[in-house]
Amino acid sequence: MDVLVVGGTGAAGRATVVALVGRGHTVRVLSRSGTTDVPGAIGYRADLSTGAGLPEAVAGVDAVVDTFNVTSQSYEVARKAFVGTTERLLAAEAEAGVAHHVLLSIVAIDGSAFAYYRAKEAQEQAVIAGPVPWTIVRATQFHEFAGQLATQTKFGPFVAIPTFVTRPVAVAEVGEALADAVEAGPSGRAPDLFGPKVESVPDMARRTLKARGVRAFVVPVPLPGKAGAMMRSGVLGGNGVGQQSSETFDEWVRGEPRRA
Repeated sequence: MDVLVVGGTGAAGRATVVALVGRGHTVRVLSRSGTTDVPGAIGYRADLSTGAGLPEAVAGVDAVVDTFNVTSQSYEVARKAFVGTTERLLAAEAEAGVAHHVLLSIVAIDGSAFAYYRAKEAQEQAVIAGPVPWTIVRATQFHEFAGQLATQTKFGPFVAIPTFVTRPVAVAEVGEALADAVEAGPSGRAPDLFGPKVESVPDMARRTLKARGVRAFVVPVPLPGKAGAMMRSGVLGGNGVGQQSSETFDEWVRGEPRRA
């Protein structure tokens, strides 16, 4: 198949490109730069905020995988980016006759107190209401999640990490799950993907920083309200129904010194 991966230079997107190339598919990588570092993949340039370049990128494509992400925690900003991008993609895909749209989403976002998760839910609804047959793959937080939080919240020797329980998943296995979805054809909601073990995010941050050789004090911060209660409850790690990944956080973090 000829597959376009949107956001194909990000963590999940790149993992999907690697998985698809490894399975023998023709893979296009859509990004603002139009480049890719995955051998065998082809870079395409487009502006997702305007749709410029999308008709060329989707021409002749069998399936599109959308791993595009925005980091804003503002509901209005995130919703505009996610839904706007999705609507522009789907319009270009429908015009080009693309047969399958695959969206990467997040476990347990239904009715969430988090603005970002509500924006992702709005994006899912845009896919469901759109003109292209679809599959939505929800995954839990990646193994990299705690380290990313630690980088954002480090202040001097202290790192403030929300009290958070989840079942983290290896991003490479997310890529494989998205490749599976492409090959399976339009399937609606695919089984949720979650990690093999429940983990505390503050503890994940400590172990990630230690593996990187960074000296810091991780301070767990219980957030107030419904959002904080949701983070502490473990619901964001899934309900144990779906597809369990293989690589544990322990296995992943042992390779962090080499990656760093």
